[in-house]
Amino acid sequence: MSNGEVDDQREGSIAHRVPDLGALELLLAVARLGSLGGAARELGITQPAASSRIRSMERQLGVALVDRSPRGSRLTDAGALVTDWARRVVEAAAAFDAGAQALRHRRDSRLRVAASMTIAEYLLPGWLLALRSQRPDTAVSLLAGNSTTVAERLLSGEADLGFVEGLSVPPGLDSTVIAHDHLIVVTAPTHPWARRQRPVPAGELASTPLILREKGSGTRQVLDAALGGLARPLIELSSTTAVKASAVSGAGPAVLSELAVGEELSMRRLVRIPVEGISLARDLRAVWPTGHRPTGPARELLSLTRG
Repeated sequence: MSNGEVDDQREGSIAHRVPDLGALELLLAVARLGSLGGAARELGITQPAASSRIRSMERQLGVALVDRSPRGSRLTDAGALVTDWARRVVEAAAAFDAGAQALRHRRDSRLRVAASMTIAEYLLPGWLLALRSQRPDTAVSLLAGNSTTVAERLLSGEADLGFVEGLSVPPGLDSTVIAHDHLIVVTAPTHPWARRQRPVPAGELASTPLILREKGSGTRQVLDAALGGLARPLIELSSTTAVKASAVSGAGPAVLSELAVGEELSMRRLVRIPVEGISLARDLRAVWPTGHRPTGPARELLSLTRG
């Protein structure tokens, strides 16, 4: 027989011999109130149920615990000794429960979010504002980076929930789609493409130097997949805001999420350039380590992304 089996047998025999916490709490109430009926009322059970529980405990321990009479219920000598032991067990259980609650509170009082840049800049602020109205005491920290960085943060335990925008789910993570997005080609109004009458073919887009996000970003992953890895960088930048600013300055065409350029398009600081022959659609996903479904504030934030 293995050591583990011996330990299991010992634990099982102890559990069999020791009354449950409810029975011990009932015994303490009888000792304090001097009445089985009063103890039953205090614990919210019927007197017959309380009597049955005391008798069951006496059979389990093999000793009489309570003397019953018309004047009330009195502990036997053995019952008084068992009550002293029971008090220690109940106090220890209360301490255990308090500690577990403290751990849950510590877990639920903070939320660490890792998000790829487009989601972090254009979607997360609204979600976090809604979360704050529901959980004003939850401290939220945001780690922004590309999709590769988000995966690394989650897998190393540095984040509780992540958001990515690439074509695939990084290894080791589970996911759910929370929204859909499209990448679009934009230029400053002074660029020759802004005056074109026909869409830019995929081949011309692939041969034109572009202002791009860095490799590892979800935006770059989608574009590289659409162009067969042929996208030519004019400039590589690590944030959506930087790419957008470079395009507005007239440095060249850029590929960005349509979430990021609504204001610039409406004010004609940027122009949307139609492209033919490729699809630049993508899913936005919430991600977390495989087998560890979000709980607490992470679960609430996840539900808010679908609202």
